[in-house]
Amino acid sequence: MLAFRNAIMPDAGMFYVKWALVILFVVTLGGVMHYSLPRHDVVRIVGVDTRLETLGFNRIFFASAPTGMGGSNTRDVRYIETLRPNGNERVFRNEDTGWGWPPFFKMNSSDMQARARNLISSSESPEWVRVTYYGVRSNLLSIYPNALRVRIVDGPDASTLSYVRIIGFVVLLGLATLLFLRLRRLRLALAAWWRGKRRDKD
Repeated sequence: MLAFRNAIMPDAGMFYVKWALVILFVVTLGGVMHYSLPRHDVVRIVGVDTRLETLGFNRIFFASAPTGMGGSNTRDVRYIETLRPNGNERVFRNEDTGWGWPPFFKMNSSDMQARARNLISSSESPEWVRVTYYGVRSNLLSIYPNALRVRIVDGPDASTLSYVRIIGFVVLLGLATLLFLRLRRLRLALAAWWRGKRRDKD
């Protein structure tokens, strides 16, 4: 009975532990969504490249090996090299997602590479494009965001607002709020039930 009571009405230490676990869950889910939900960047393409990469612990951030390569850690990876309007470099990898995660079902990386090559421009005559992508860039982990779509835009001030991303985080906030309210209601109901049991015994 004492263990059950402590589960319903924990001391301060357990209270903080449970909230730490809830926060850890929400932060982890938010991190997955931040990585997986699509974003947009307006850039100028300055080059394309295909490099032979040997993947290690960072292979989870790259697409699965193409059919016929098995579990090989060494393979060619396509890259699209760009510059932002402020002059900062931005490099995207260009890999098919296939049927894996995230579920974008991208299977046209070869066509996109040809399109990107055709859109290379100079600073004197820039051709601005909006790249839709997911993922993050980390120099430490040697990982790159994966380009999903390349579209020509009117200029460097074109919108980069991602409605899918906004909706995703609104849904996450809603789920976190719902989880908090449900847990709070459950705890209050169980606490009231426990107090009733105590009164009956007295």
